[in-house]
Formats: sequence, structure tokens, C-alpha cells
Amino acid sequence: MEREERRHRCPGESYTISNSVCRGRQRVNYPKCNVCLDKVEPKSFNHSQPESKLSMGIFKSYDIRGKYPAEIDNLTARKIGTSIAQFFKEENSNVKNIVVGRDMRPSSKSLANALIEGLCTAGLNVVNIGVVATEMTYFAVGHYKYDGSVMVTASHNPAGYNGFKICREQAIPLSFETGIGRIAKLTKQYHPPRGEQLGKVIQSDIFSDYKKHVLKFASNLRHLRVVIDAGNGMAGKVVPVVCEGLPIEIIPLYFELDGNFPNHEANPLKAENIVDLQNKVRETRAHLGVAFDGDADRCVFVDEAGRAIGCDIITALVARQILEREKGTTILYDLRSSWIVPEEIKAAGGVPYRERVGHAYMKATLREKKAAFGGELSGHYYFRDNYCSDSGMIAFLMVLDILSAKRVPFSNIVSPLKRYYSTGEINFEVEDKDAKIEEIARKFSNGKVDHLDGITVEYNDWWFNVRKSNTEPLLRLNLEGKTRELMEKGKEQLIDIIQGKSS
Repeated sequence: MEREERRHRCPGESYTISNSVCRGRQRVNYPKCNVCLDKVEPKSFNHSQPESKLSMGIFKSYDIRGKYPAEIDNLTARKIGTSIAQFFKEENSNVKNIVVGRDMRPSSKSLANALIEGLCTAGLNVVNIGVVATEMTYFAVGHYKYDGSVMVTASHNPAGYNGFKICREQAIPLSFETGIGRIAKLTKQYHPPRGEQLGKVIQSDIFSDYKKHVLKFASNLRHLRVVIDAGNGMAGKVVPVVCEGLPIEIIPLYFELDGNFPNHEANPLKAENIVDLQNKVRETRAHLGVAFDGDADRCVFVDEAGRAIGCDIITALVARQILEREKGTTILYDLRSSWIVPEEIKAAGGVPYRERVGHAYMKATLREKKAAFGGELSGHYYFRDNYCSDSGMIAFLMVLDILSAKRVPFSNIVSPLKRYYSTGEINFEVEDKDAKIEEIARKFSNGKVDHLDGITVEYNDWWFNVRKSNTEPLLRLNLEGKTRELMEKGKEQLIDIIQGKSS
């Protein structure tokens, strides 16, 4: 009997109840059931079982992420929810309402419910916006002036992963330095709240307001045939809502929500993941193609011939569009971007500003510099008028707007910007990354060197950057030259050094 009575505990209560009492409370809508994970998945929590060991490696530079359930399970999610609530209360004693959204991964529903239980047990209200794209959590915080948000997602990672992206008021993101590190410490030292007034769960559908918001960025759309690869991710739900009523003919690829990603990984930066998109664009004679990542906050474009377009080229195009309306404004670009980006910004009457890689840095600088727009080589695009947050959907709509206005093939717009030759991003597994960067600094000390992010070395006719990944145990190389020969020569030289083949 004692073992039976240890199976369940209502949020905020110190005593345990039996399985039959728990089910009885659910049947009569006991007030605390709305924040209890057992209501949704009765067998997922068993408090008589030993707790899982917390893996501190899940607390990353920009988010919390790991394998489910080996590194992040429901119990861990509930603890993290309580820790997030504690962190927010430390920062602002008046905090009340936190937005929670989730993606389509099989584990996201149970993790979201556990997270919500933790937040409510610690006394915060949760505005549950359901299954959404990550950028919709930023919109909800900014538009409705909530106190923060948590998105349950592992973005472009494979199906076995899940995690949390967190932002505070005004959609300001948390990085390890600005909050995730503190949340990690609170989770490690976890103590269940006692005597807290329970928060409540408020269900909210924000799609209508979100659609009105993003459509403000596209004012001149004409009929276009567009292939969209949702990768079985959140774009499959969001794109049909946003594009309904627009003069856009959508040819869908993999719009069915399936967090197992049966067709390909939802990472459009990998060339093998956009092959189907490229083929379908050519087959259907579409005007362009676009592929979104799993949580739909990033996108990659291909032209009417199915040729991939670098995200830095898209940054230059969108920057020019914005500068037509706002001469003299600042535009951000990440330091991996082509020389073409600052050149085009200056030519269009803007002020280019170079920033290190990572959404936390880009968003902070966007606010500080009052910049109108910023773009990263990863396919993240940031907009001042989108609460200084990134949006794959707004970038998509602005590219459609550009193509609608020009009335020429996409390749005609893009080709003048392909003046240089780039390696793209090349990744290397390196045991001692810092030592390797120091070695590169010594061997290229005759160039213009800076250490804004890793090491960047610039010469008159070529440049490169080598940096440590913020999300994976890798060194990343980006290199560009004014000729293909210079690019290939520099690439060979850097690869030999990184792989230890050069003396």
C-alpha cells in the first residue's frame, strides 16, 4: 500500500496520493490537474522510481538541448521549468506570464507538459500557444508584452534530440552568460517549491495576429510559383496559414508534421537535404524554392534552376530592399559573410556592422545599434521591426517581394552578387581547438588579424575565418577569394594546417 501511495503527488502538495485517488481527481477536474503531467501521460512519472542523473552538458551557449530521454527526460524538464521560473523571479519580482510553445517532435508534448508543470508549480502563469514555429514564441512575447517564453524544440537536430529555447521580456534571448548558466546551477541544486501559489495555464491561439504581423513585410506580391520544403517540420503548419489568400502558388514538399523526419534531416544547410527541393523546382519550372529547418526559424533558397543561393547573398538582397526605405540605417552581418555584403550595404546607402556568430550576439547588437536588419550565414535573419528577433517567414516573404518587384528570373537578381569564390563552411573534428587557432595565428601573422570570433585573417585578395562551433565539438572554416584559384589554394593550405599535415 505504501508503494502504491508514492506513485503520484499533486503540484504544490507535499504528500503523495494513490493511483485511484489521482484518477478520481482527474474525473472531477481537480483544480491542480491542469498543471500536472500525470493528467496527460499517467505513466510517465512514477515518484517511487530513482531520479535520473542531470547531464550538465545539455546547457549550451544559446539553448538547452540533448538526447531524449537519455539526457533530457520529463522529470528533468519539470525541474528546468521550476528553475526557469526561479531565474525569472530573481531578475524581475513582478514576472507573471510565460509563453510556452512546442514543435512536432514525438517527445515535445510530454516535455512541454512537464515544463509547464514546473513553471506553474513555481507560481508562474503559462500561456500555452501549442504547436508553433519558434519565431512565434518571440512574436507572442513582443506583441502581447509577456514576461518571457520557452520553446520546446531541438531545431534542426535529428529526431532523437529535444530541448528548450528561452527568451525574456521583449523577446530578449538567453545565452549561457545571460541566464542559461544560472538556470543550470538552479537545476543542479533543485529543491521542489514549497507553499507557492500555483500558476494557471491559459490556452492561446496566436496564428491570426502572427499572420497580420509578418504580412506587413511584403506589400507588392504578384503571382509566383514556389516550391517549399518543410522537411516535415513546423513550416508545414505555418506556411499554409500565412500564405492563404496570397497570390502564391505553393508546391509543397514534406508538409506532414513528423518529428521522426522520414524524408531527410530538417537542416537545409546540408547540401544533401535540399536535393529534392532542387529537383522539384526544375521539374515544375517554379520561380524559386525555399527549405525551412525543423522549427521554421531558418530558411535556405534556390533559384529557378535549382541552384543554391548563399545566405549571405540573401542578406545583401534583403538589406538593399530595406535601405530603399531607410537610407543611412545600420545593417548587421556575421563575420563569415562574403565581402559582397558590406559592399552592397555601403552601395545602397547603409552602414555595415560586422558581428560575431550567434543569435544572442546578433540580437543584442541589433538593439544596441538600432539596426534595421541583420543576417547570418546560417540562414537566420533578424528584423528590428520583429521585436529584434529572427524570422524565417519574414525573410521568405521579403524575398518573394523582391522577386515580385523585379519581374526577372531569380538568377538574374543573384548573379551580379556572385563576384567572389567561397568554400562554404567546412567542419573539422579537432582535439585541442584553442591550440590549433593559436597555430593558425602564428602562421598567418602577416595578414590583418582579429579575434572577434575565433580568428579572422584578411589579405587584399582573400580572407578566412576559423572558429569554434557554439553548438558542436568542431572547428569551422570559412574562406573566400577574389578568384577560384586563390580560394582553392587558401583552402588547401588551411585544411593541411587544421588536419596537422603542414609542418
